[in-house]
Amino acid sequence: MRWYKTPQAAVVWTVLRVWLGLQWMEAGYHKLTGGFDAGGFLKGALANATGDHPAVQGWYADFLSQFALPNVQIFNVLIPWGELLVGLGLIVGLATIPALVAGAFMNLNFMLAGTTSTNPILYTVAMILLFAGTGAYLFGLDRYAVPFIKGYFKKGHLKGVKINQQQ
Repeated sequence: MRWYKTPQAAVVWTVLRVWLGLQWMEAGYHKLTGGFDAGGFLKGALANATGDHPAVQGWYADFLSQFALPNVQIFNVLIPWGELLVGLGLIVGLATIPALVAGAFMNLNFMLAGTTSTNPILYTVAMILLFAGTGAYLFGLDRYAVPFIKGYFKKGHLKGVKINQQQ
């Protein structure tokens, strides 16, 4: 067993995972209860896409102006709920890998939009936990959910259809 998948290392990964989950949950909660509107953030990001040394690259500014701004109402729902659900998943250790990927994806997009804040730290912790693999959820609900799901699909249950297994 690799050192980063040992129970001793899993204690460290669990502390990091729960801390990261609390960061996401707090951010999502504040957005849900505080009347979040991504429009101002998107317009500010577009303003940072000009000048000699733009903080936002042209291709990302095009994405923001042509897709994100016209669909800001969708982002006003996706961002706070996404943050809250990522946080919840990380805290309890359920769907840990998808939650880490979703959180890292959100951090990457926030950084591409020109914000630094805590995003590089949160992104780095997510990447470390992704590399830790199963060690990241040894002390979480995935410890039981992942083997159950794998066992279910190994038996050939896929949408209620038995798959012919050859030995």
